[in-house]
Amino acid sequence: MTGPFEFITDSSFTDEYADIPERMRGGMIRYINTGIVPGHFLTAIITNDLKEVVRRADDENMQLIPLYVRWFYNQAPSPCWGSPTRLREWVQERQGGVA
Repeated sequence: MTGPFEFITDSSFTDEYADIPERMRGGMIRYINTGIVPGHFLTAIITNDLKEVVRRADDENMQLIPLYVRWFYNQAPSPCWGSPTRLREWVQERQGGVA
């Protein structure tokens, strides 16, 4: 178990993170709070797969890649991102052992 963590809400996207599109925020929030794996672009960000991040980014998100990384670094629990293993373990923990 990674221990207790604060639930992520829309308030995590104020100020310097306001440019993260509204359409992307739900996937980020659901992943952190409940372990629901987001789409391919966000999964690539979470697993630290730069090649796949660039491949999956649309024009808008291509410009925001550094902002997504900063958001995960500063706002998300550190055990939930950084590698495929961390993603898998986070999902298993949040979903009660189901991956």
